Amino acid sequence: MHAMQYGLTLPGDYDMDVIRGRVARVGHLLDDWDGLGFKVYLLRERGVHGSPVNQYAPFYLWNTVEGMNRFLWGGAFQRLVDDFGRPEVAQWTGLAYEEGGSAGSPAASVAVRRRQRIPEGGELSAVMEEAVDETRRLAGEDGAVFAAAAVDPHRWELVHFSLWEHDAPKADGDVFQVLHVSAPGRDALPRGRQW
Repeated sequence: MHAMQYGLTLPGDYDMDVIRGRVARVGHLLDDWDGLGFKVYLLRERGVHGSPVNQYAPFYLWNTVEGMNRFLWGGAFQRLVDDFGRPEVAQWTGLAYEEGGSAGSPAASVAVRRRQRIPEGGELSAVMEEAVDETRRLAGEDGAVFAAAAVDPHRWELVHFSLWEHDAPKADGDVFQVLHVSAPGRDALPRGRQW
């Protein structure tokens, strides 16, 4: 499993209905993308859920590198680049994935992403096991659709990501509104610890 996210931070007076309209028009195009576990189309609006910015920042869980590369290099991503410029794309190696009790919910309301640096001097295996345990805890909370953890060993950064069917998540981090979820390969995502 591979996690990926990019963010388009937009001006404070940007009409975020433009992004909502874009997702309504094109969100379904990844509903059957081979190699994609999840794409969660995410939006933050300044002043909503404590967000300091307007931002469009979809989050992906990939089953295959080929599916991710086909998305990035095969034209789908280029349309976004043509419209908004080329954003930095963060990628993390999967550590854990767990489905929550609301996995069958037809709609998700919010998502939470927490990024954290891994401090020097700690036992890496213990840090990774804590991330796996946190994934299990999040997935076990009421309203959780799924939870995932991943690591970027270049920057030594963990990311915890969780999707919720209600707008009162039991997770710390940046809260995003969910505009659409594409999940063609959800059933193929490996459950539990990824090593």
